[in-house]
Amino acid sequence: MKTALRSWCDSHEIPLLGIASAQAWKEPLFHPWIPDAYHPDSIYPGTRSVIVIGLPIPLPSLESSPSIQYREIYRTVNALLDQYTYRITIWLNQAGYPSVPIPRDGYGGIEALVKNPESFFSHRHAAYLAGLGSFGLNNMLLTPDYGPRVRFGSVFTKAQIKPDPIRTDDLCTRCMECVDRCPVRAVSPDGYPEGLTNKTACAKYSAGLDKKAISPCGICIKVCPVGSDRTFYGREDIGIYREDAADNPLKKAWNHIRSHGAL
Repeated sequence: MKTALRSWCDSHEIPLLGIASAQAWKEPLFHPWIPDAYHPDSIYPGTRSVIVIGLPIPLPSLESSPSIQYREIYRTVNALLDQYTYRITIWLNQAGYPSVPIPRDGYGGIEALVKNPESFFSHRHAAYLAGLGSFGLNNMLLTPDYGPRVRFGSVFTKAQIKPDPIRTDDLCTRCMECVDRCPVRAVSPDGYPEGLTNKTACAKYSAGLDKKAISPCGICIKVCPVGSDRTFYGREDIGIYREDAADNPLKKAWNHIRSHGAL
């Protein structure tokens, strides 16, 4: 089954695939842990395995963030994730394994997130339990290839699939860029899970950006130095994102993008 899933993902340009056992949610690995109501077999009783896929956000697509450029690619990737998890679900159902896709964003817009800054299921925790990465100071899941510049989607299935091992290494470098660059100081320097991101402050800031049609923020994601994509795009120097960065030929391009598309 896992080999068939990997082949399917490869044929659809899905680089990240991980499998977690539904039982992995039962044993807390740190505190605070995921409440029972948010466990896969609470949401879909009988779930045995959680299939997690990840699609990267190309680094140059979010370097001008907050901007219309990042907003549009963010929406595109979310839509693709929902389509792919749906198609995997139908494929499994036709093979005789009852399954259900979990939507990428489980909330009704940014105003709903301000009111209750939680979705009904955490894909980043699913990705962690599926061995795809480790948590960074920004509470995002960091991956070796793309750092936090990945969006995840999940499928709950009653198929018994061999799970992937949880990563034991820590990919976060503690560079503090996400802490220092957050415009509303929502990121704690204590790291996850000891230092939780202030989700309410983050959501309220994003709500303001949404009124300008340039949400989400994305700053703590673009400045993260983790990920081989930085080398691929020639962006090893994260100092280029600082406002006072000198001799940055990209700043003109980013300013051009930011001057368009916003309300």
